[in-house]
Amino acid sequence: MNRLGNSGGVRLTALTLIGLLIAIGVPELGLGKRLAPGGDVASLLIHEAVWWVLILVVLGYVLLVERQPLSSLGFKKPSWKTFVFAVPVAILVVAIIMVSYAVVFPALGLKANGGAMTKIMATPLWYRFLLVTRAAVAEEIIYRAYPIERVSGLTGSRAAGVAFSTAAFTLAHLSYWGWAQLIPVAAGGLVFALFYLWRRDVVSNMIAHFLADGSGFLLG
Repeated sequence: MNRLGNSGGVRLTALTLIGLLIAIGVPELGLGKRLAPGGDVASLLIHEAVWWVLILVVLGYVLLVERQPLSSLGFKKPSWKTFVFAVPVAILVVAIIMVSYAVVFPALGLKANGGAMTKIMATPLWYRFLLVTRAAVAEEIIYRAYPIERVSGLTGSRAAGVAFSTAAFTLAHLSYWGWAQLIPVAAGGLVFALFYLWRRDVVSNMIAHFLADGSGFLLG
């Protein structure tokens, strides 16, 4: 019995670590940019397609390798709470971003990466809609639900799951946005992580994420 229990524990740990390596590690390989190094819209669409493939790989890993239901990542039937609770969370994240730009950055002598924002805003509105949608879906699965659930299960600590998720989400934005931007990203990531931990509703997280990003990239 002990041997079987130990064997099962080792297998679960191995599967979790491999899953985290796929979810968190693969995006850092920059496969989209390797496949399409240009900055034209066609290349950008290839970048987005690579992200959607990764989403399917992670979900497939959960279903076919871990043999866990998608409910283990917070997927459940949407209700009115799914939409209603997402709105104040999005407002809070937007407020954090605004305070960061208006108060925190000047106080610390930091500057926002205007060039990165300008580059995104120069793309067509329809592409920005696709970008915001993909970011909401991919990041809430890959950087939120999956690491929070799996690291919490592996360590027995929800705090460890939230910390790992927030750190991974924050550092994933470094290469494009730079160090200063990590302040609002980390704060927003923590809000999203705590929201997920409270509701365990990844679709609600996606909606909140879409609204927060959309307020800047679609209304600007």
